[in-house]
Formats: sequence, C-alpha cells, structure tokens
Amino acid sequence: MSRTPGTKVGLSRERVLAAALALVDRDGLKALSMRKLGAELDVEAMTLYHYVPTKDALLDGLVELVLRRSEPPALDGDWRSVLSAYAHSLRETLLSHPHVLPLVASRPAVTPDTLCFVEDGVRMLVDAGFPLGRALDAVNALSVFVIGHATSEVAIGEGSQLPDLSEFPLLAEALRSGRGTDDAARFRFAVEALLAGLETLRGDGVEG
Repeated sequence: MSRTPGTKVGLSRERVLAAALALVDRDGLKALSMRKLGAELDVEAMTLYHYVPTKDALLDGLVELVLRRSEPPALDGDWRSVLSAYAHSLRETLLSHPHVLPLVASRPAVTPDTLCFVEDGVRMLVDAGFPLGRALDAVNALSVFVIGHATSEVAIGEGSQLPDLSEFPLLAEALRSGRGTDDAARFRFAVEALLAGLETLRGDGVEG
C-alpha cells in the first residue's frame, strides 16, 4: 500500500498527540508549535499537517487525549459510582499534566472521540432517569468542578503563602489540625456532595 504525501512510516495521529503532550508537560503550553513538535518527532513541520490539519486541531486533540486518559475502566455499578470514578480519574490525570489545564478549561469538546465520551455519559444518566437537559447539566457541572479544583490545586501548590491567622481562630485551628485542608479529602467530599445533590434532581422532570 503506497503512502500518501506527507506521511511517514511509524507516524500516526496518536503518536503526534502523545509527543505534543510530552512537549507541553516538559516545556509548557506556550512552547508548543508545529516546528518544535516536528523536531521532537524528527520530521518536517509540514508532515504533521497530514495528521493534525491545523494548530487548533492539535489543541483539540490534546484535550481529547487527556480526557481519554482520564476515562476509568468500565465499572459495574450505578451512575454515581461511574461519575465518582470519572471525577477522581480526571483529577489525577489533570494534576499529572498541569500545563494542559488551561487548554482543557478553555476548549469545548469538538473531536468525534471527545463528543463520544460526553455522549456516553449523557446516555448513562438518561438511562438512569435524568431528563436530557439535567443529564447534560450534570456531566458539565461535574467536569467543570473537577477542572476548577485541579486548577486551584496547581495554583496553590506554586508557592502561595498564608497571611497571619491569629485573628481567625477557626481557620488557624483547621490549619494546625489539618482538618478541611487536605486537597484529596476535600475533593472527595465535594464530589460526593455534588452527586448526592444530583440524585435529588434526577426524577424531578424539570429540564435544565
């Protein structure tokens, strides 16, 4: 089988996206360009356009890749178990790729694989009794919360300093004892609270 112009043996869209993610992880999102990515893969920049036709397509592909890596294994359980596993997996994936966070936060799902990911989540909730609007609202609310929480964790971890808390005894005690200050525990509590709230709206019949 002959190769089309611009292709290279061993190169694929998946490999291009993986190399782009590795470059962003190492050097930051601003460092990503077709020229630098081509150098990473030892090809001319023009060769990459066969796999990602535009820079926007490359960025959308990065969002897709991160979401695919955050998809938990198939679970035999109710919708709350599945969404909880997804939330925790997405948080871990985002924290593993902090430079991609602004991209995931700012670009909507547009690639077929990403839309399929969202479609599957919405279908699961509709099958569980959510009206369509509520189902889409639920998937969006959970995803936005996870992205926001991960963004906050990364920002706080970059050297933020607390002010003097001597006039705020409850906050000072929480900091001293560690109660309410663990990011993972706080995240777990918030996800369970969100899912419990969604449960109360599941069968109200009101579209979002």
